[in-house]
Order: sequence, then structure tokens, then C-alpha cells
Amino acid sequence: MPDVTLHDHAGPYRAWTPAAYTFPLPDGHRFPAYKYAGVRDRLDGLLPVLDTPNLSWADAARAHDPLWLRRWRRGEIDRHEERAFGLPWSAEVVERARRAAGGSLAALHDALAVGWGINLAGGTHHAFRDRAEGFCLVNDAAILTRVALDDGLARRVAILDLDVHQGNGTAALLEHETRAFTLSVHGERNYPFRKERSSLDLGLGDGVTDHDYLRVLRGQVLPALDAFRPDLLLYLAGVDVLAGDRFGRFALTLDGVRARNRAVLTWARGAGIPVVTMMAGGYNRDHALTIEAHASVVLDGLDVLT
Repeated sequence: MPDVTLHDHAGPYRAWTPAAYTFPLPDGHRFPAYKYAGVRDRLDGLLPVLDTPNLSWADAARAHDPLWLRRWRRGEIDRHEERAFGLPWSAEVVERARRAAGGSLAALHDALAVGWGINLAGGTHHAFRDRAEGFCLVNDAAILTRVALDDGLARRVAILDLDVHQGNGTAALLEHETRAFTLSVHGERNYPFRKERSSLDLGLGDGVTDHDYLRVLRGQVLPALDAFRPDLLLYLAGVDVLAGDRFGRFALTLDGVRARNRAVLTWARGAGIPVVTMMAGGYNRDHALTIEAHASVVLDGLDVLT
């Protein structure tokens, strides 16, 4: 892994992106492939943005069934599995999934070295041990948790999932790991319709506004993190909470999302713990808003953490 590059305005921080790694999609497919290059370009010049390394299959197997991974690698899957994944199988889409998760693992090592690691992708929280769902093939949050705990890099890991959809795969994969705290704030009536049990689930109703969301964040989420006392935070900063998202039912504004980010990152700074930020979901009808909202996590971090 290359040395951390210093930028005067970014401190020791850098970001990772899989934007250079594309895969075939049918015309009109709902996967928001545009946003990865868009966020990379939005941040160009503000901090170093590097191509993600590939996640090793051995690291993927820390959270996933090795035989199941081998079937995906070889394309030995059926239509039901492909449909649940939501993307057509190709060697390129498997490579892209490994690249996205590899960026999260690289960001973990950055966070441990300098306090903050940034992946401009990832947050693939619907992947189970032997099941892909919702555009998620490998679960990077669960893999990072296993790496951090099993390799002695952290003693207690909190996964803060603020995507509009519950992190069902993460909850299932870490259900029996007492050193991990999975906290999901999501739409109660939204996908996945069969919820798993996180350490703390805060299911909210449709149409949640900035005021109500931030009240939950400050009144319940941050106190729960205080009580768990992690020494590593994985932050899934989904922007599908915005009004106008194709798959979300909340009504946050960009200002609300940025207030959320700043509250979380300020908490991490105050607690003195390293944080990894991952993009997670964002499917707004306004593509420019999706890009700006994802980029805002980094913009806010540069303001709060430098």
C-alpha cells in the first residue's frame, strides 16, 4: 500500500474509488453507476483519490462462505440468486464488488494510521454469509469488523448504518459478535421487508424530516455509541434518506444530511476514535444531488477532522 500523501488542505487524508472499474449493465438499469465517477470528479484536487485495491478472496472468506464465493467467481449461480443480487452476473461485476470492498479495507488501514479512512463506494450491507441481495455481493462492513477484531486492530467496533434501508446482512453476520455493535437507522416500511436484528434498530416512518431525523440521531444514536464505547467506527453514510430518492421514503434535505454527517464525525473526533466512511446507497432522481450528497461526507470530514 502506498504511503499516505500529504495535501495542504486535506492533511494526511486520501480517498479510494473503484470508479475506473465498470461492468456491463442493460440499458435503463436502476443501478446508479454514474455516481462513482461523479463523486471522484467532484473531489478532484481536494485530496488524493486513488484506485481501490482488490479484496483478496481470503479476506472475503472472513465473513462469507468460501464455497459460495467460489460459485460466484465461476459464475455458477442460478437465476434466483442473480435476481436477488439485482445485477446480471459477469466476471466484471464480481471484480467490481471486490474492488469496492478492497477500498473499504484500504480505508480501514488509513483510519488506523491517521484517524480517518474514506471509501467512495462500499457500504454493501445487504450481503449475507452465503446470499447476495440488493446490489451487495460481499459485505465490507462485516469483513472490516472481522479483520479489525481478529487481527487485534480494535477491541470494540461500532457499525453505524445510516442508509435508509436496514443493514440486514451486517446484522445477521455479526449477530453473535459481542465486540461489535450494529446500529441501523432506517425506514421501517422500506426494503428489506423482513428485518434482521441489529444490536440497535431504529425504524422510522415515511416522510421523516431533517428535524425529526436529527432529533433521533442526537437523542438516541450518539448516546448509544457513547454507551458502547467503541475504539473503531464504521460509518455507512447513505444518502438515500434525501427527499426525491427513488428507493427511499424519507424527506431530508442536503443541509440535513450534512448536519447528520457533521454530528457523527464530530462525535468520532470527540471520542478520539478512528472512523471509516463508506458511501452506501443513494438513488436520487436528481443525479447531481446524489453526487453532491455523497461528496458532502468527505467535504464535512475535511472540515471537522482537519
